[in-house]
Amino acid sequence: MFAGPPGVGKTTTALALATEYGWSLVEMNASDARNEAAIDRVAGRASITHTLVESTVGARRARALILLDEADCLTGRRTETPRPAPKPVTLREFLRGRYTTVDALNQAWGLGSPGRPSAFENWEDLPRSAGRAAWTKLPAAERDLGDWKGESKSTDLTDRGGLGAIARLVRSTRQPLVLTVNDETVLTRYSPLFRTGVLRIRFPPVPDSDVNRLLTRIAAREKFALDPGAVPAIVRKARGDLRAALNDLEAIAPLPPGPAQLSVLGVRDLTSDLTLLTEEALTAHRYYRSIEVQDRVDAPPDDLLPWVEENIVTFAPDARHREAAFAVLASADLLLQRARRARVWILWSYGSELLTGGVGLAIREEAAPIREGARFPEFLGEMGRSRAARGFRDAIAIKAAHRLHLSKAKTRWTMLPFLEDLAWAGAQPKARADLRETARSLARELDLSPEETAYLIGSEPESRGVEALLHEEPALKTPATGPSPSPGARKEEEGNRTSPGEPAGPPRKRQRSLSEFGG
Repeated sequence: MFAGPPGVGKTTTALALATEYGWSLVEMNASDARNEAAIDRVAGRASITHTLVESTVGARRARALILLDEADCLTGRRTETPRPAPKPVTLREFLRGRYTTVDALNQAWGLGSPGRPSAFENWEDLPRSAGRAAWTKLPAAERDLGDWKGESKSTDLTDRGGLGAIARLVRSTRQPLVLTVNDETVLTRYSPLFRTGVLRIRFPPVPDSDVNRLLTRIAAREKFALDPGAVPAIVRKARGDLRAALNDLEAIAPLPPGPAQLSVLGVRDLTSDLTLLTEEALTAHRYYRSIEVQDRVDAPPDDLLPWVEENIVTFAPDARHREAAFAVLASADLLLQRARRARVWILWSYGSELLTGGVGLAIREEAAPIREGARFPEFLGEMGRSRAARGFRDAIAIKAAHRLHLSKAKTRWTMLPFLEDLAWAGAQPKARADLRETARSLARELDLSPEETAYLIGSEPESRGVEALLHEEPALKTPATGPSPSPGARKEEEGNRTSPGEPAGPPRKRQRSLSEFGG
C-alpha cells in the first residue's frame, strides 16, 4: 500500500517498479468501473495466473504487477443498492443524435445511389431496432450498429462490493499487488487485513527544494521564458504536489513573463496579507464579516491569531482598551480551540469575526491612522529559530520513552529535565569518575548523536563536553614489568578509580543501564 497526498509519485513508483523488473501491468484507476464484478474479472483473473507473459527477463519469468490506483475512493459495500440502469436508447434516437438530419444519414451510408438501398424519407422510416433489411449490410451502417449495440448495454459503474473484492485479492493473489491511497484509514477501518496483511509505505510531500530544482531544470531545458517570481510561486502553491507544480508550469509557459503569468498562478503573499489585515483590523474600528476575512487572507484563522495577539499592545491607546481587546481575543481563541477539538468548523467563522471586528471595536473608541506597521509575531519567529532544537528534544524523548516504558509526553515533561542535569554534570571537566561514567552510559543506551548530546548539555556538537560523553577515555597502560592483573583485579581497579584530588573510598558499583539508574 503506497499512502500519501496526491502528486508525490505513488503511481509513478509502481510503474517504475514494473519497468525495472520487466513485469507487465494490470491497472485499474478511479475512472474505471471498480465494483466487485469488474475487479474479479480484471485483477482477480490476473492475480491467480502464474505468468501472463511468456517472455523472460534475464533468468526470471516475467510476472504481472496489479495496480489498483486510488483504492481509498472505493466506498461501496456489497449490500448497497446499485444505481438504476439507464433506459436503452433506440436505434432511431441513436442515429438522430449522431447525424441530426436524415439527409446526412443517407449521404453517410450512401443510400439512394445506384445499386444501393433506397434513401429514408424521414426519421419515422427508421426502425427502433436493427432488423434484416438490406441497408444493415452496408459497411457504414454496420459500424453505426456496432456503436449503438455497445452503447445500449447497461454497465454498472458503481463500486458495489469493491472493498470486499480488494480484500479477497490481497489474501489470494499470487502476483505483486500495489494499492495507492491518499488516506489509508479508509481501508484500515474497513478490515484489519489492510493493517496487518499489507506492507504500508508512506510517501511524504515532495520537499520544496526538490520541486524548485526540478522546475528550474525543466524551464532551462525547454527554454521557457518565466517571470523571476514564477517558480517560487508555483512551489508555494503546490505544497509538495509535484504533479500540480508541473501542470502549473505548463499552463504559464506560453504566456509572456510578468503579470500575466503571476495572475494565472494567483500569487498572494500571505505575510503581506496578514500584515495589512492586522493593521486595518486594529485601526479601522469597524465590524468584519467572516466571509470578508476569508477573501482577504487565504489561511485559517489560527494563523491570524498570533498576529493580532502580538500587536494589541502596540496599537491599543491605553491599558483599559488593551485589557478589553485581550478579553475578546481570549474568546476567539476559545472558539478556535473548540472548533479543532470537536471538528465543528462553523466556529471558525465566529472566531474570525471576533479576531478582527471584535478586537477592532474593543481596542479603541474610534478609527485611528496607522502610526506603525504590524510586527511579525515573536512567538512564530522563536518557533522557527528553535525548530532544530525541538527536533533534537523530541528525538531524545522518543528514545528515552522506549527505554523507560513511558509516553513521549510524560518523558519530555518529567524525565528530560533530569536527564539534562545528569548529562550536564557528567560533561563538566572536573566531574567525578562515577558521575561521568553514568552520563556516558546514558549516551550509549540512548544511542545519542553529537547534536542530541549537545542539546542535553547546552553546548555545541564539537565541544569538549560532547567529546567527553561520546568517546571513551584511553585505558591506563599496564606497566611493562610484572604480571598482568587478573580480570577480577581489573574490575576492582575500575570500581576504585576516582578523579584527581578525590579521596579513595570503597569500591563503587558501576552504572550498567538506564533502568538500573532509574531504580
